[in-house]
Amino acid sequence: MSQLDKIKSPIREELGQFESYFKDSMKTQIPLLDIILNYLVRRKGKQMRPMFVFLCARLLGEPGQSTYTAASLIELLHNATLIHDDVVDKSYKRRGYFSINALWKSKISVLVGDYLLSRGLLLSVRNKEYDLLEIVSNAVKEMSEGELMQVKNNRKIYITEEEYFKVIIKKTASLIASCTACGARSVTDDQETIDTFHRFGEKIGTAFQIKDDLLDYERSGTIGKPAGNDIKEKKVTLPLIYALNHSDQKEKKDIKKIFSRSKKNGGQVNKIIEFVRSKEGLEYARNKMETLKEEAIQMLEPYSDNRPPYEALVALANFTVERNK
Repeated sequence: MSQLDKIKSPIREELGQFESYFKDSMKTQIPLLDIILNYLVRRKGKQMRPMFVFLCARLLGEPGQSTYTAASLIELLHNATLIHDDVVDKSYKRRGYFSINALWKSKISVLVGDYLLSRGLLLSVRNKEYDLLEIVSNAVKEMSEGELMQVKNNRKIYITEEEYFKVIIKKTASLIASCTACGARSVTDDQETIDTFHRFGEKIGTAFQIKDDLLDYERSGTIGKPAGNDIKEKKVTLPLIYALNHSDQKEKKDIKKIFSRSKKNGGQVNKIIEFVRSKEGLEYARNKMETLKEEAIQMLEPYSDNRPPYEALVALANFTVERNK
């Protein structure tokens, strides 16, 4: 049994039912749209977002109709944002499959993304789940702001840790925070508990993004994106920020020059990777990631008596920083 299979054990039944619920939430009578949506469903990923929703709900109570609505709403809006991102970034692969815009071009992709957004809105309104809609809509707003902040920072090599964390909390952590908050909200009205689980998700989401940043310095071209992809795209992440903060003026000037040439030159990318390693930027980022993860897990301690979902949620938190892709 894989690590993810073990994590899913306390919510296996819910995840099985969720697949049918999610498919029903996207039903359409338009043949082309039906083909595209079936393709989208078949290439599902690890289901981490629904896992966070259902495990948080299970930890606090009994998952019900509201929990299925929460998980579906998040998946609908998240997939819509991914489709739109692929159009903007001109990305033709997603999770190892051709992206929607690679197969059906940009105009159709944008319309499919809009369709998923509308289905998410209708799903929550029809079920009168206005609190869930507010949580997820706020996450989409945060994600959009984070993306715009990152665009502003692109090609700017000197950014502060504070700027970096502002971006990734909005761009990545806000979505996972919406999963954990919605999971809690689906079984309780206690705002303090919902806020606690939102903060838990935000910390795990931040650690998740730091792990992605570390993988960009560690992986080979055989797993996920090739190493140095962020550098080529002129994205400055935590390992490089730390390395630059612990360099003299000459080193900073040299790295800035190399960074400006790195888009099409693998040799320049490798120089930056080696520079970051020599300055212990990877170790620093790993320590930050581990600290955030441990702080998040500590927040679950009051609920540790409910062993199966508690242990699964802790294992999922660990998985976010131990994965290799």
